[in-house]
Amino acid sequence: MTWIALGYALMSVGTFLAYGFDKHRAVHGGRRVPERTLHGLELLGGWPGGLAGQVLLRHKCRKLSYRLVFVAIVAIHGALWMGWYRWGQ
Repeated sequence: MTWIALGYALMSVGTFLAYGFDKHRAVHGGRRVPERTLHGLELLGGWPGGLAGQVLLRHKCRKLSYRLVFVAIVAIHGALWMGWYRWGQ
């Protein structure tokens, strides 16, 4: 379990930094981080960092289509953990 928690922590930091970089580019111009990349990081376990980026940086929190995919990713993680808890112990 320690490795899983460490993985979530590292992916969350990376995702939060990607959100910050994208926010900076959105404000100051320049090439943005593709939404596909952000969602990929979230799917790999960085969704807590993505949530922190949405709340603390106020980034990607207004676009409904982005939020729907984000919520689906969080639901997938929740379902996997519930399945592991229920059947995988």
